[in-house]
Amino acid sequence: MVELKQEEEKKVRCLLVGGPDKKNRNPEPKELEGLIKTLDYEAAGTIVLVRIEPTPAYGMGTGKAQEIADKAKELFADCIVFDWEMDPSKQRNWEKLAGMPVFDRNEVIIRIFAQRAQTKEANLQVELAKLTYSLPRLSHMYGDMARQRGGAVGNKGSGETQLELDRRQIEDKIVQLKKELEQVEINRRVQRKQRERTAASGCALVGYTNAGKSSLLNALTGADVFVENKLFATLDPTTRKLSLSEANTVLITDTVGFISKLPHTLIDAFKSTLEEAAFADFLLIVVDAADPDCEKQYAHVMKVLAEIKADKIPSIVVLNKYDRVQGNILLESQLNNSFPGALHVSAKTHEGFEDIIAVLTENLLGVLRSFRIPMTRTDLVELARKNGTIEKEEWLEDCIELEARIPGKLDEEGKSTTRTLALLKDYIK
Repeated sequence: MVELKQEEEKKVRCLLVGGPDKKNRNPEPKELEGLIKTLDYEAAGTIVLVRIEPTPAYGMGTGKAQEIADKAKELFADCIVFDWEMDPSKQRNWEKLAGMPVFDRNEVIIRIFAQRAQTKEANLQVELAKLTYSLPRLSHMYGDMARQRGGAVGNKGSGETQLELDRRQIEDKIVQLKKELEQVEINRRVQRKQRERTAASGCALVGYTNAGKSSLLNALTGADVFVENKLFATLDPTTRKLSLSEANTVLITDTVGFISKLPHTLIDAFKSTLEEAAFADFLLIVVDAADPDCEKQYAHVMKVLAEIKADKIPSIVVLNKYDRVQGNILLESQLNNSFPGALHVSAKTHEGFEDIIAVLTENLLGVLRSFRIPMTRTDLVELARKNGTIEKEEWLEDCIELEARIPGKLDEEGKSTTRTLALLKDYIK
């Protein structure tokens, strides 16, 4: 009985296979290793290929494929995981050759999302992504590792029910899930409109997975969003209020983390969730300053923002976890060159929080300006009161002097980005 329990508790061992990057370098697939650890698997070993040949059977030569299959057996691996997307026919060929489950990076990410989903929306999104991904892979051996490991994977939702579904059932289920998600998206729009009626501006925290967005939200707002040092710790967007002054608050939304080569099935499924960033008034792009790949991660974040049409929203880079790099003059210099004008912040020590408040205040509430308004235009005072923040108001004999923050910016020609500021700009002192 004890031996059976130990067998069930054993982690699934994976042989990881990486390939050359776009610059024909051969880096270790560290991110893939992080992904399988998040899935609670372990790396039995790693093979990094010098080149990948576009052969129809395995995507590489038969000899190299056999070498990888033999290595997996030698290491007593339970499965082989490739760090790139693999088409269904190659996946079936590999499983016949190796005699064990073989899957790609996309499936690893989908499995992580399946483990992490908590709300109804997240579960619907993940289920849609899983079915869309599995549709051309109906012969994929979902249950094999569960049988090999006494249910270690099967107990965690490995997707064994896919073997019981035929193509028509899956297609019908996909249609049903899309309808349910359409209703969820309608509900999200209603919630978004309700937030808009509060007249509070919105800011979204976006960034690579595990950059510390949830920790930053908790530290800024006193929220209790789940935090864990793993990839994709949170999937659902969480919105909390942040006080910028005694009279003004903004809504801060923590969004799902991005990652390189995020499966398009997940981008499509999580579209409404990702759109929380697209509808924000301002973006805090959170970057893990201590990660050596932070520049590459930032590039991937900007690519996803462009895909969801959020790349034109005003934003600023927040170098989080900066306490880990302070004192390293070379690293600090590199970060300053790569991210000029970025805020240096630590969710752990609260360093740089004043800078975040200042940036949000200026970009969401407006720059503090002085106005001299004639007595004949008291309507403009009410307009400023309704759409801006008046910090000082003095009624004189011939005019009304205000110190106020009015959302919007003025360009070099004096044109404003908002109607209220456009009406008041002629009265700036």
